[in-house]
Amino acid sequence: MPSPFPGLDPYLEAHWRDVHTRLMVYAVDAIQEQLPGDLFARVEEGVEIDIDADTRTVAPDVQVVESRSGWSGGGTATTLEVADPMVIPVDEPMTERHIEICDRSSGGRVVTAIEFLSPTNKASGEGREQYKQKQREYLGGGVNLVEVDLIRSGQHTISLPARSIPKDRRTGLYACIRRADSLGLAHVYDIALNRRLPPIAIPLRPTDEEIRLDLQTLMTQAYDRGRYAATIDYTEDPDPPLPPNAARWADELLRGAGKRES
Repeated sequence: MPSPFPGLDPYLEAHWRDVHTRLMVYAVDAIQEQLPGDLFARVEEGVEIDIDADTRTVAPDVQVVESRSGWSGGGTATTLEVADPMVIPVDEPMTERHIEICDRSSGGRVVTAIEFLSPTNKASGEGREQYKQKQREYLGGGVNLVEVDLIRSGQHTISLPARSIPKDRRTGLYACIRRADSLGLAHVYDIALNRRLPPIAIPLRPTDEEIRLDLQTLMTQAYDRGRYAATIDYTEDPDPPLPPNAARWADELLRGAGKRES
């Protein structure tokens, strides 16, 4: 069963770790089929640790459980008499995945990097600073940079200042393409909830034709194969909540689709 939303389903942001992973895999498959024989695409990983208190998470802030008597701090029993501490789960480092298109004929040089932004990239703190550093390294290293921001929460983070975007096109969600041979120009696709996600152009080497990446097809695959139609409760508001006008539009849409009572 398809999503009731015509493009980006705002309820998927609460499940972004899974959605993000699926987008990476489906995007690489779609890209690989279009590449010249001496180029190849891979999903690469980097671990991000964000300790900033402003980072939003959908997990409980604190869970307190009873510890074993005689806990020593190392997980083994001891006869040392100490007070029972709280045992609190700590967020594990998040693995941030991105796509690299590489040139086999030049020893695997990275030609194009594709980033689907995550909440960590857009939240105040170390994660965002690390991502901004990656932006600078891509652009300074002669790598084409493709950024796809489908995250409604957090700060504007793509490599183009928000003030550069015409006011009537500032949706807060964008796909931004920076070509290594024309860094003075940015190719930007504005994204809105009430329309389909756009197909975008992916640059390769200057002598190659661009290839096409259909964002809507990727998102539909992630929704369908993740079986979100059976798990999302559309009677509740999404996290984060929509602004008033968008919330009214979404409510009418969901009622019309039979996801909420009329």
